[in-house]
Amino acid sequence: MQQSGTSTTPKRSRRLLALALGLGLASAALGSAGPASAQSPTTAPARTAAAGYVGSSENAANKAFFEAVVKSVAKRQAGRSALAAVTVYYNPNQAPSFRSQISSAASIWNSSVSNVKLQATSGSADFSFYEGNDSRGSYASTNGHGRGYIFLDYAQNQRYDSIRVTTHETGHVLGLPDHYSGPCSELMSGGGPGPSCTNRYPNATERARVNQLWANGLAKALAQVKQ
Repeated sequence: MQQSGTSTTPKRSRRLLALALGLGLASAALGSAGPASAQSPTTAPARTAAAGYVGSSENAANKAFFEAVVKSVAKRQAGRSALAAVTVYYNPNQAPSFRSQISSAASIWNSSVSNVKLQATSGSADFSFYEGNDSRGSYASTNGHGRGYIFLDYAQNQRYDSIRVTTHETGHVLGLPDHYSGPCSELMSGGGPGPSCTNRYPNATERARVNQLWANGLAKALAQVKQ
């Protein structure tokens, strides 16, 4: 309501400007959300899922993550792509709270498949782990520069079996998509079966798919990327 004899136009303009600036800052903050740890590697992709990691349509992002890892490995193994087994290196240093879970996830995959192996390194890696708080939960993504990372959310890992969460996200490194409608026996069903599901192992179909993707060294994996 205007006061008699006093122009409100400058005040209204200032309020509108302040509101516009506030919205702009809020949008920038949402758009730049990434790993909550220091030295964030990239802007995280937009996601619609909450911390439950169920029902999100993120397979396109997971495919991009797999492609980035394959390209990273191919660059490192240039001239040796016909090796019987491919080694994918990961750096866990930015997720110190989850060292045990990460190690367990790598061991589970290494004992489950034969054509690709996961190995820890403190140096340059094909992908890295990060930890922190994120309402979107844990996820796998790329940094846009030929490398990938897995972000592990604190709250989600308290609600769900933490090793299952970590092994599930690591499955994306090896080329597996999410399948939330699957049963608990299916690792890539993620949080679909609910927090009571504690299965940490890929089933026979998932194991076979990973071995198929990485058969003949990098040949099959690179073929998938080129499709």
